[in-house]
Amino acid sequence: MKEKQEERHEAEVLEISLLSDLSDLMVFNDDVNTFEHVIDTLIRVCGHTQEQAEQCTLLIHHKGKCAVKKGTFDELKPMRDAVCEAGIDARIQ
Repeated sequence: MKEKQEERHEAEVLEISLLSDLSDLMVFNDDVNTFEHVIDTLIRVCGHTQEQAEQCTLLIHHKGKCAVKKGTFDELKPMRDAVCEAGIDARIQ
């Protein structure tokens, strides 16, 4: 019985460790880019559906920012770079 509890605890610690390694790709609002451009960029770069991209873009517009993707730094960095190359402010947080 004690072994199963220890295994469960190790699995929980591993899961917490993996989750804590995740970051958000945050996209920020500006007065330059159109809704269409941001939507198209999120679809192309992040693999969003049309609906996901539209919802994120509305949140960016109304809230000033939106976490558009969650992942490790290594997964998010190329996406952040591509979003920034499209002229959209994005950061990994």
